[in-house]
Amino acid sequence: MANQQDPPSHGINDLTKQAQVVVVMVPLPAQGHLNQLLQLSRLILSHNIPVHYVGATTHNRQAKQRVHGWDPNAAANIHFHDIEIPPFHCPPPDPKAKIKFPSHLQPVFNASSQLTEPVSMLLRALSCKARKVIVIHDSLMGSVIEEARFLSNAESYTFHSVSAFAISLYEWEQEGKLIEENELFPRDTPSLEGCFTDEFADFVDCHYSKYQKFNTGCVYNTCKLVESAYLDFLEKETIKEGIKHWALGPFNPVTIPERSESSKKQHFCLEWLDKQAKNTVIYVSFGTTTTFDDEQIKELAIGLRESKKKFIWVLRDGDKGDVFNGEERRAELPKGYENSVDGIGLVVRDWAPQLEILAHPATGGFMSHCGWNSCMESISMGVPIAAWPMHSDQPRNTVLITEVLKIGIVVKDWAQRDEIVTSKIVGSAVNRLMASTEGDEMRKRAAEMGESVRGSVAEGGVSRMEMESFIAHITR
Repeated sequence: MANQQDPPSHGINDLTKQAQVVVVMVPLPAQGHLNQLLQLSRLILSHNIPVHYVGATTHNRQAKQRVHGWDPNAAANIHFHDIEIPPFHCPPPDPKAKIKFPSHLQPVFNASSQLTEPVSMLLRALSCKARKVIVIHDSLMGSVIEEARFLSNAESYTFHSVSAFAISLYEWEQEGKLIEENELFPRDTPSLEGCFTDEFADFVDCHYSKYQKFNTGCVYNTCKLVESAYLDFLEKETIKEGIKHWALGPFNPVTIPERSESSKKQHFCLEWLDKQAKNTVIYVSFGTTTTFDDEQIKELAIGLRESKKKFIWVLRDGDKGDVFNGEERRAELPKGYENSVDGIGLVVRDWAPQLEILAHPATGGFMSHCGWNSCMESISMGVPIAAWPMHSDQPRNTVLITEVLKIGIVVKDWAQRDEIVTSKIVGSAVNRLMASTEGDEMRKRAAEMGESVRGSVAEGGVSRMEMESFIAHITR
């Protein structure tokens, strides 16, 4: 992968000499956002369009280092612009916080405003060389790419890192409508209470609504086969403004390269999975922004053991502001726990290859926080979900997964978000998903949906046609 330092005083000529159109990606500096736009970069690059990926040096490094499901070297032509920003101080994640939103990352989000001038310089430089500059920016990075609206040959597109379902609900409520049962939304869809801190809600107000009017279109990591009703709703909502919507997902690879015997990079958990029977393992992971306290870790540990089902559990705190600096808290398990589950379960304390785990035939369920990245990976690999939402869009994604798509069960109801999930509830949820007729039916539905979604990216498939439509639009 090419790396460049900003200000981009050299290399622009070479990068854009042949380029009629160039794409600039501007992600929010949080893992679920960084990853989705890096995956989209790979897809756009496959259409021979140069892609520039812009971020702070540490966050670009984070995005590249955590790529999974494809060979990062295959994206050697993504041009990374590593921008040095002033140091930001983030406290460690707080396991005891009442609201589980990762408020310790707020200084990182605030620091993203430091990207504005370097990004503006890059856009101006590219606009002098290319026929058209296409900016695809995270919905919360509108202020950083403001320069695009002053350039006659630039267009900006908002990337929504959440589901079309969640965006539809947001638009519905912005119009002052109540959430009540109708053809779109189930009656018990939760409000946003407890989903965000007040500070982050203010950040959204400053960086989202104000900049939407300069938007040419919206891009989603979803598939029409999964969320057509919500994409249709959003299309109707913005038809007067002429804003188009494209469902280009799944962004993640839908086929995983076969692992060679000699591969040194193979994660130990994949070797363990190779020895397990089909659909017998539940994968347990709560993403990069969840931090459990010791009591909840203990209850989860005991519940997994008492379920007597095979499991892989990724046990790690939420990401720090800079994932490469500072010590990590090592969560305490009950004494002798890992020996007591030997042969039954694996506890992984580092970065796990989630996409490969979900794609493995032995994996039959996923206990998840229901972040949208994880939902799309699970859907595309045909794995049903035991939903345990923590914050943000996750409670609403839970409704989409369990009530609309019917490919999951609820572990923790959002109304009980302040309560501990006991080992008994954990064990019951695992058995319900992995060892019941209801779970088998969900696994069958999830497998069928996964097969359809994987087919959608093949020639003639709905996602492939959406991508071709988007490419035709930005290169017109």
